[in-house]
Amino acid sequence: MIRYVYDFTDGGQAMANLLGGKGAHLAEMTRMGLPVPPGFTITTQACRTFLTTGNEPEQLTDELADHLASLEETMGRRLGDPNDPLLLSVRSGAQHSMPGMMETILDVGLNDTTVRGLSEVSGNADFAWDSYRRLLQMYGATVLGAAPDLFASELAQHPEPHELPLVVEKFKEVIKGAADEEFPQDPTTQLRRAVRAVFLSWNGERAKVYRRREHISEDLGTAVTVQAMVYGNLGGDSGTGVAFTHDPATGHEGVYGDYLPNAQGEDVVSGIRNAIPVKELERIDPVSFHQLQDCLLTLTKHYRDLCDTEFTIERGKLWMLQTRIGKRTAEAAFRIAAHFIDEDVITPDEVLGRVTGEQLGQLMFPRFDTAQTESPLAVGIPASPGAAVGTAVFDSSEAVRQAGLGEGVVLVRHETSPDDLPGMIAARAVLTGRGGKTSHAAVVARGMGRVCVCGTETLTINASDRAFTTADGTQVTEGTVISVDGTTGAVYLGALPLVESDVMRYFEYGEETTALSAAVAHALERADHARRLDVRANADTPADAARARRFGATGIGLCRTEHMFLGERRHLVEAMILASTDPDRQQALDDLLPLQRDDFTEILAAMDGLPVTIRLLDPPLHEFLPDRTELTKHITTQRATGETPDAHEVRLLDAVERLDEHNPMLGLRGVRLGLVTPGLYAMQARAVGEAVARRRRDGGEPRAEIMIPLVGTASELSRARDDVTAALIEVSTATGIDVHCPIGTMIELPRAALTSGAIARHADFFSLGTNDLTQTTWGLSRDDAEASFLPAYLAQGICDASPFERLDVDGVGRLVTLALEEGRAAHPGLPIGVCGEHGGDPYSIHFFDSVGMDYVSCSPYRVPIARLEAGRARYVQR
Repeated sequence: MIRYVYDFTDGGQAMANLLGGKGAHLAEMTRMGLPVPPGFTITTQACRTFLTTGNEPEQLTDELADHLASLEETMGRRLGDPNDPLLLSVRSGAQHSMPGMMETILDVGLNDTTVRGLSEVSGNADFAWDSYRRLLQMYGATVLGAAPDLFASELAQHPEPHELPLVVEKFKEVIKGAADEEFPQDPTTQLRRAVRAVFLSWNGERAKVYRRREHISEDLGTAVTVQAMVYGNLGGDSGTGVAFTHDPATGHEGVYGDYLPNAQGEDVVSGIRNAIPVKELERIDPVSFHQLQDCLLTLTKHYRDLCDTEFTIERGKLWMLQTRIGKRTAEAAFRIAAHFIDEDVITPDEVLGRVTGEQLGQLMFPRFDTAQTESPLAVGIPASPGAAVGTAVFDSSEAVRQAGLGEGVVLVRHETSPDDLPGMIAARAVLTGRGGKTSHAAVVARGMGRVCVCGTETLTINASDRAFTTADGTQVTEGTVISVDGTTGAVYLGALPLVESDVMRYFEYGEETTALSAAVAHALERADHARRLDVRANADTPADAARARRFGATGIGLCRTEHMFLGERRHLVEAMILASTDPDRQQALDDLLPLQRDDFTEILAAMDGLPVTIRLLDPPLHEFLPDRTELTKHITTQRATGETPDAHEVRLLDAVERLDEHNPMLGLRGVRLGLVTPGLYAMQARAVGEAVARRRRDGGEPRAEIMIPLVGTASELSRARDDVTAALIEVSTATGIDVHCPIGTMIELPRAALTSGAIARHADFFSLGTNDLTQTTWGLSRDDAEASFLPAYLAQGICDASPFERLDVDGVGRLVTLALEEGRAAHPGLPIGVCGEHGGDPYSIHFFDSVGMDYVSCSPYRVPIARLEAGRARYVQR
């Protein structure tokens, strides 16, 4: 029979898929002998059944009653006891951490009778009535749907402790007015409906937004932990906090976190009060502090990772309420991994399971140059590092609106709540007036890689006026540009200049000047040792080629020759297009050849000894001509005013109209252009051959490869290959140097993938052009899709990610796999790589490694990311 409820003594960390992360780790801490309040977990399977059918599983009621009775026996108290009531927390806990995205209800079991018993047994009436107030506020908003602002308004009108009984009555009136029902006095009803509310919170809007952002499956469901309450709001000898085994922002070793005396847990996480550093607990309560240190050390040794814990001290007794593998910044991830290797906590290769390519990319962003900068507007708590510039906005919806218009924004709030998630995703940085390193804003920002500064107490933030005022009276209104430094906590007026990050300096100049750059260097060293995939670069200039090599590229996977036809050379292309005779066309090609040869020579020199895949001209010729509308307007205006249009411009317009296509992406381009434009590909091949000959004469080791684009049939490739081969033979004969180059093709059309076996018989290599393969498989234009419906598809969850950024494994991926398998079946050992943008995407790299691709190619700046992810792909598969 399916089991839906597990006591903390029955589970463990390996059961996170069933018990959720929170339940699994509570069970693990219980097994380890740490001080955990007793409780039990309702499984994710129960949630899935409820969400699917609208009803709890039949046996859940009985199981819940049995485990509640066991908990009552363990605690020596009974739910609903009027004299000494057992009170419960009911909290969500999905398999993957979703901080603040779902619901929690504390103090379940209080009512008009038990509140008096709690007051008597605790000897603290204010505590008892405050706990009842908290239950009404949470239950009213979460279970019964009352607006949170209604409760906040009543509390603001009656802030004194002696007014708490009145606040309770006001809150019950709010619930009655908003929900049209009384707050339930029966504790069992409270528990049952609280569990249902947590189940339903899985499909809350903010939870769905967060899952889309983090690529978490929609069908996992959440577990529910039910736990005996312990209280940090019983007086000066009580408190609550969050503690990390390392600083989650910087990675520095030691106990880090926040502590609030005489408070409950949500006070810390919400950021409504500015906490004190957890290290201050050593002065306030040294016994509890050293117990906490011992617990953190035990957890670090057990989990071998950064642990994020929640704890409560109830009248001098320490209780551990939660642990999880902590979210951390990119800097912290690399530094913590390096520290654990130095301490023999993890093996050198395990670093590949602790850092990601996305995190490495964040470390390559520039930082602020503050050397010549005036004093900051304010300095808060640096909660998530980095440098961000944007206009100040004061609510989440405005952040989303402006970001949708392409504006960079900084979201400014007193404190953030889970409802601010869309704005935090849209913003470049988050700035709050309250809260610490463990507040909601800090935790979520770190998880998303957003810059964040919290607890800027010297700022007076007025959300209704959409402005904040600094300590010296400076007012900053919405729309003002500010700079937020998440590394130092400083906030500046205006846009600060930027300088290279330490990690970028390491890649550019080889300087390991900091512990962070050394940690990055070590991680990449392990990745290079572990990876099977080569990593090449897409580079069209000698400067890009040289940078790619410095960044660790093992060749060029895509050198686009069309970029060499722009700028001052455009008139030579125009001459080729306008040529009306074969001699004129040949003269234009002859003029282009030495320029192309020089380009190739420099690129081959920069990549000496490494492969350079040179793609022959791909885009349609009209792209090298003036805009049709502007040219037509200019000539028509001249004729209308009696002027004689320039003859060259008239010829250009004729050519533009002749070459105009309704859908040029699927028109005369790629191999089609090479086959119908006499001498074009032969000129380019000759330029490559002459560059190879020159490099060999100069003592170099050129490894040029020639790639024919947009092939759809084997006969196209065969004919184009013959032309290229003939040109290379001519160069070899003329120079006396063998300039043989491998000749391959791009697989970027569905037909090419479907007939890859036939095409492979004429190819020395394949390169998967996944950009165009995605467009032609999906039947859409990237530019049009991204400007129209694709953002809506992403927002509605129709697509988990843009197929142009993350490979569509189910669709395009099947064609990629087919091309690889059938290509190698027809041509054993055929080298196959990827040169689309997906070659630098971490998720896509893991797929390419799994299907047996030989290399990926991406922009020079993404080469380190691809190197790391290629190593991680091997590590994960092991």
